[in-house]
Amino acid sequence: MRRITFDLDVLRTFTTGIELGSFAKAADRLGRSTSAVSAQLKKLEQQADTPIFVKAGRGLALTEAGETMLAYARRLLDLNDEAATAIHGRELEGWVRLGLQEDFGETILPQVLGQFARAHPKVRIEARIARNADLIDRVTSGKIDLALAWSDGAVTPHYERVMDVPMCWVGAAGDQKEWLASADEPLPLASLEAPCLLRNAATNALDRASIPWRLSFISPSLAGLWAATAAGLGVTVRTPLGLPISVQPLPISGSGLPALPSLGLLLHRSEAQSEPATARLASIMVEAVHNAFADHRTQGAKTGAFTATSVAPRA
Repeated sequence: MRRITFDLDVLRTFTTGIELGSFAKAADRLGRSTSAVSAQLKKLEQQADTPIFVKAGRGLALTEAGETMLAYARRLLDLNDEAATAIHGRELEGWVRLGLQEDFGETILPQVLGQFARAHPKVRIEARIARNADLIDRVTSGKIDLALAWSDGAVTPHYERVMDVPMCWVGAAGDQKEWLASADEPLPLASLEAPCLLRNAATNALDRASIPWRLSFISPSLAGLWAATAAGLGVTVRTPLGLPISVQPLPISGSGLPALPSLGLLLHRSEAQSEPATARLASIMVEAVHNAFADHRTQGAKTGAFTATSVAPRA
């Protein structure tokens, strides 16, 4: 196999276009013509020696290879930027207060903190794991600087939409049982304590499908929910982000389980203009979420647990 050296400049154009939702916008931000951007995307496919995009209506969709490329491109660029910061001695200082959903505490948080600490050892980070209402209240009152939270329709003055994440039914790892074998037996549902966005989504979907259900387990913490689900006490609804190895997404096809909607993931800021350290941590966190979702999307495409194709921006 021939050795490939990807052009970082091309990768930056590629990721910028995806993040902005338009390669025309990427051209403006990067100070290039649209024809130059198109040439860069063509060069990327030539370097990869495989299609990165496929036509999807008026726009483009990423192929499976494109999804993989996007995840690695973000990692390569982040490492490049981290190296540039380190060798130029531009050290950030200060204190950042971060709030996260419990879903990200064991997976994304260690990665984000490790990467940030290596590049900016003089910045102190205070992290808080909490549920939506608490995070929104704290960022609005200025008690935390950043909050990564699921969207419940409420917004703060300074927020950005990170992505829409598909919700999925989750069961014990390796569990192949037919949960809806008998309509006379309500579906056992494990859930977090109310109020819970995903619990509401689950019960609403079941009600619309006229599937009887019962709450078989209620937990105040995600750890308890995972334990009950892994033990086979019932199924639950989460997103593919942050799932432990003891559970797995359940495929919709042939399972009898109803389809579920997507859930918005928002990044809230306490101020319109963040301090440099806060802005850098926010950037790293958003990249980590995108990378994690790209990995799970590829795995989900193989198992049928959720759709793997997403629409990329138009050139």
